[in-house]
This record gives sequence, structure tokens and C-alpha cells, in this order.
Amino acid sequence: MGVMMQTFHWDCPREDNKEFQWWNYINEKVPALAKAGFTSLWLPPIHKAANLSGPSMGYDPYDFYDLGEFDQKGSIPTWFGTRQELETLIESAHSHGLSLIADIVINHNSGADAQEENPITGQSRWTLFNPKSGKFARNWESFHPSMYESWDEMTFGDMPDLSHRNHYVYAELLKLTRWLIEEIGFDGFRYDFVKGYGANTITAIQEYRYMRGGKPFIPYGVAEYWDSANNTLHWVNKVNFSNSNPVDAFDFPLRELLKGMCDQYGFSLKNLVNGDSILRAQPQSTVTFVENHDLRDEGRPITNDKLLAYSFILTHEGYPCVFWKDYFNYNLALKDSPNGIDALIQAHEKYAAGSTDVLYLDDNLYIMQRTGYGDQHGLIYVLNNNGDDWHGQWVNTKWANASFRPVAWWGNNDMSRPADQFTNSDGRGHFFSPARGYAVYVVQ
Repeated sequence: MGVMMQTFHWDCPREDNKEFQWWNYINEKVPALAKAGFTSLWLPPIHKAANLSGPSMGYDPYDFYDLGEFDQKGSIPTWFGTRQELETLIESAHSHGLSLIADIVINHNSGADAQEENPITGQSRWTLFNPKSGKFARNWESFHPSMYESWDEMTFGDMPDLSHRNHYVYAELLKLTRWLIEEIGFDGFRYDFVKGYGANTITAIQEYRYMRGGKPFIPYGVAEYWDSANNTLHWVNKVNFSNSNPVDAFDFPLRELLKGMCDQYGFSLKNLVNGDSILRAQPQSTVTFVENHDLRDEGRPITNDKLLAYSFILTHEGYPCVFWKDYFNYNLALKDSPNGIDALIQAHEKYAAGSTDVLYLDDNLYIMQRTGYGDQHGLIYVLNNNGDDWHGQWVNTKWANASFRPVAWWGNNDMSRPADQFTNSDGRGHFFSPARGYAVYVVQ
């Protein structure tokens, strides 16, 4: 499946910061990210936003077709740079084998050019949009409530919400996604705040027949549906019921379990493994993550032993996503070392395939095997929540008479290399992890 990188965080440097012009800054990192094993880059919203001086960074869209080329809303560049810089980044990423995921915000708009009276409600709202790109102009009929629908699924702040049942709006959204795929060069979408509009819109976008280089192109899709596992899966299955190109969802329930493991004293690993999550219920639909821009920078970061959480998502099923700040700002990559995210990415890409079998589980020790598939021959993962000492257990694996070596490991107080391990003719072996740490073993 690969490994995704979220390439931004709240208040990442603006385009006028000469040291960190963001599109150029990401572009500088592309060769190293590809070498580390990342396969896709999730970019922040690329269009011109209403409030360039505030913290929105594109999540209050004004002109969907202004990627940093029109003088409006106080600037020609977007928060992150110019269209030319963005296109250079996309070209560079593709040349290094990385796909690009566009963050699209199609629930709400902001920064209208004038107020209008909505004749249905008699109220005046900022709903008249005449963007300089000349594309996707909007008036009150484009927003809730309109003659097309009066019920709005969920609002985001006080911004007017697009009425997707308006045929003009619906068609313009499909034109927008086609433009992003076929002309700009994106390979998929991260759908922002999908609770705010009908699932049928995403089904249509995913099912749309895109073309790239004269050939059909199928985009990837992942949604932000921030809720319980049951509610998220209900939404996912509704979107994908008749969809030949299904969309995934970020696993917010799993992230809360991972935070509990890292930050709560006495947290039981049984709760992590058996707790409600999309990964546990429907692994083919999950994008797993440890941190994102909402959680890290708005008050709910993981503050202790975060590599434990990364070891979990990078050895298990699902599509793991790494947060930019964790990798770069907090130096969890630990390049050329078996003790960081880079080593876990290599383990994920080379070995983490096949089904997940729980070999041992108690409150403080968890051992599982990935059974392997094709050239990825599987692995054994040991997670030790005991803070006092190395801990291990005899388990029955699928590999008989095999020799194992550790390829990634970390411990809160001891980062010594775990010893090689062996299985007997029945596949039985003894596997260890450092105290409050993890170890990943593969067949030699």
C-alpha cells in the first residue's frame, strides 16, 4: 500500500518567509523522502483562501482555481507559494515515484465579494463570489438554504456551505476534481470535513472517468470523518456501496487508542489491540496515523514515547501516514539508524504484508506476525509496555527452523540491539523487546 507523508502543519511558514517558502521547502525534501520509502505526499489546500493573514492555510476557500497566480485576497501567492512553484513540486515528486494527494475543501467557502439577501430566509449573507480566475462563480443559489435543498448536513463555523444538490455546484465540483487530476497532476484526494455534505458527492468524484496521458486514470481517496469506528464505517460503507473505486477514512478511533498507550500510565495493550478502530474492523479501509495538524497543534498531541505509536501503524495493516513535524521538527526519522521512523518505513515496505496474526497478548506485551505476501515475506512485531525491563514470550510462528534478525527497534531507556532469534521445527520461538519499546524481526 505504501506510506503517506502529511507535508504540513498548522502555521507552517508562509510564502514570505525566505527561509521556508513551503512549496520549495517540500521540493527540497522530495529526493530524501523517496529514498526513505515514502510513496505519497498529502499536500495542504492549494487554492487561494480568504484569510491569508490568519491560521486557515486554505481551509476557508475563496477561489478554487487560483493556485497562486492572481492578485486577490491580499497576495498573488497562496500561503504556500505560487502556482509555478507548486507545479515544480508536483513534477519533482512524480519524477521520484511519489504520488500527490490534494486536500480539497468542498463543504464551505469564505471571503465573498459582497453580501446578498437570501429570498428564502430574508437574511443577508456573504455569498456573492466573483473570483479573478473567472471559474466557479457563486451566488446565494450555490449555498444553503437554496431552492434545491433546505437541510444542511453539518456546518463549519459561520461560513456558507455549498449546496451540492444544486446541479451547477455539483457539475463545478466535478470539473474541479477533473482539472486537479488531468491538468494539475494530482493523483488523489483527501476530503475535508465530509460530515458536512452528502456521501453521494464523494462517490461521484471517485467514480468519475478521469484521463491522464490518453489513458483512464483512477484517483485515490481518503476522507476526514472524525467520529467513532461504527459511525465512520457506516459512512465508508455508504460511500462505497456501489463504488468501484472505494474511498478510505482516517482512523481517528485508533489514534485515540495510540495516545492512550503513549500517554496513560497503566494503559493495557489489550485495549489497543481489541479496542474499536477501523483497523480492527475493516483494515482495507483505514489510513492509520499518529498525529495530524488538528490534533498536534490544537491541543491533543501525543507527548510521550511517540515512536511506540509509529511502530504500531508501520507494522500493521492499513495505509500509514507520517506527520511532517514528527519526522522533521522532532527528529523521529533518525536516518541511518534502526531506532526511528525511517527503519520502520523500510520494514513496512519490505516485509509488512499479509494478514495479521496475534501470537501473544497481555496488558504489557503484544506479539504479532504479518504472514507475508509475494516478495514481502512477513515479520514479527513485539511491543513491550513494561517500563522496567526487557520482556518476551514463547510463541508459535508460521516459520519453522528459521533464523530471525531485528531490523527496527527502540526502547525508552535502552536501545541495545535485540539478539537474533530462532524457531524450532514446530515454528516455536522466543521474541523480546526492550523495556517500554518495540522490536521488529524478519527471517534472515
